[in-house]
Amino acid sequence: MGLEERLRARVETPRTEEAPAEITSQRFHDLKAELHHQLVDRIDLASMEKLEPERQRHELQAALSGLVSAAAVHLNRVERERMVQELLDELTGLGPLEPLLRDGTISDILVNTYSTVYVERRGLLELTRVRFRDNAHLLQIINRIVSHVGRRVDESSPMVDARLKDGSRVNAIVPPLAVDGPLLSIRRFGTSPPTLRDLVAMESITGDALAFLGAAVRGRLNVLISGGTGTGKTTLLNALSALIPAGERVITIEDSAELKLQQPHVVRLETRPPNIEGIGEIVARDLVRNCLRMRPDRIIVGEVRGGEVLDMLQAMNTGHEGSMTTVHANSPRDALWRLEAMVGMAGVPMTEAAVRQSIARALDVIVQLSRGSDGRRRVASIAEVTGTEGPVVTLQELFRFEQRGVDPQGRVVGAHVGCGIRPKVMERIERAGVDVREVMRPYLEA
Repeated sequence: MGLEERLRARVETPRTEEAPAEITSQRFHDLKAELHHQLVDRIDLASMEKLEPERQRHELQAALSGLVSAAAVHLNRVERERMVQELLDELTGLGPLEPLLRDGTISDILVNTYSTVYVERRGLLELTRVRFRDNAHLLQIINRIVSHVGRRVDESSPMVDARLKDGSRVNAIVPPLAVDGPLLSIRRFGTSPPTLRDLVAMESITGDALAFLGAAVRGRLNVLISGGTGTGKTTLLNALSALIPAGERVITIEDSAELKLQQPHVVRLETRPPNIEGIGEIVARDLVRNCLRMRPDRIIVGEVRGGEVLDMLQAMNTGHEGSMTTVHANSPRDALWRLEAMVGMAGVPMTEAAVRQSIARALDVIVQLSRGSDGRRRVASIAEVTGTEGPVVTLQELFRFEQRGVDPQGRVVGAHVGCGIRPKVMERIERAGVDVREVMRPYLEA
């Protein structure tokens, strides 16, 4: 029975004076799908796409309101408004994800097949009532996302990294690799990433520790930011980029472009996956090598994952001081071990001693980030690389976060403390004419 027939039957049925009961969730989704198909049949999509976004949305809203009004016997006022909004989101955006993307408090959206969607707020996960019609509907939204950046996802290429227009990072994995149905993860960065002042206000770092990092960036020291997933590595990298002098040429290299540097002279490079024939792949190592021919003052690699680390270390050792990158690791010592392991992935025969010497000479400062049990992200440690001692790369911790316990509300109790050691790199910072306090004053003062 079609929609019009059902509407006619409903009108002919005697109605009571009681307010109509709320439509069930499944019935709401079924009706939305039917109205969506009706609208697609009625409008000229090719002509609609030529309109300006605002005019396009206005035309669609008018058409949708007419369709939904015809179903007024099924929906109360709140449900009609919700139906129009969800259909607009379906036609012009990312469907059920749109309300979550409009919520500025959400930092992660995790879709575990069509019926289960989690979000992260303030570092803690919570289940939402958002759901897709079915797995085919979810796959349609995933394809809409990845097609905007010229990528694809299907059985032959079941994993993909992409990004949204606002810079949010997207990862999707579909069957046969995802057993129960398509999976989608969105890491959001917001339209206004946290500034240096914000990091201090959120107690992610103290003013003294940030003043040292600011001087290290301004003094052209090489900085490695280490931490686990979701600890804020990219956020800190974006914030520290504010201290790079405006006259320098910065080249960024990422798998999925998400850095939002604040300098006027930034060149952004992005890797490319293989095409459907399995050719044409451009990896980070290719881009690192190429950017050395592009006259960079600083090189920023969003994250080192493989053999590109060797080219990055060589660049740091050959005149590109002040470069920065991130790595997944649980401590500064683990970060060094990971770098050593990734150098081995480059396929260049080097002794362990040579690898460690290269790392020790290239890196100056390691910043370790962590996320506590309360969901808050903090700088857990700042250490400087002081050289090698025998076969070991030596580190000297300068600042650390000391946790003292957890309060009744589950919040971590602790404080950032200095280790009372004068950094060896301060000599280089001073020779560069950098005054620690003066560098940070504009960013830390209210």
